[in-house]
Amino acid sequence: MHKLKPLTPLGSHTPHIDRIGQFEIAETVETAFASVAARNGQEAAVISAMAQNHGLDLPVVGKAAQAGELAAFWISPSQWMCAAPHETHELLAQELKATLGDRASVVEQTDAWCRFDVTGAKLCDLFERLTKADVRAMAPGSACRSTVEHLGVFLWRTAEDQMVVLGPRSSAASLHHALVTAARSIA
Repeated sequence: MHKLKPLTPLGSHTPHIDRIGQFEIAETVETAFASVAARNGQEAAVISAMAQNHGLDLPVVGKAAQAGELAAFWISPSQWMCAAPHETHELLAQELKATLGDRASVVEQTDAWCRFDVTGAKLCDLFERLTKADVRAMAPGSACRSTVEHLGVFLWRTAEDQMVVLGPRSSAASLHHALVTAARSIA
């Protein structure tokens, strides 16, 4: 019998946390993700169903929204990334598919991404070294797609001093290295 144990995107049994000067870079693994794409002509129905069944107003371009444990940010026209605590929403994609039916394509995304929560007072200084995104214009509740180093990422500003970075799980080590290197250049 196999004795399989899950590993974090950085290859450990526990999430990695770096404290560099004023910054904390925390590998976060307890979030479930699912993408929701409204099918042709169904965007209004998807928006209505999410509001009615989950209390979540799906956000517009560049924004994020939250209702209780469920959050979402806009990723492209008629498409959103939804997130919730893994402990209570392990089957997030199935939950959303049950709500949305044939109005949307819902895809499990949890293990496709790595998540780093970056916290610190000089957050903008850090991300100006990493990305072309106008991070100073990103208020809490904003999200965008950009690049960090050579990697396509989502940047989600959750607080004045916190940015969530989602990148490809297969490139977690490279993304982590970029974040740590930039933090050391400021510390």
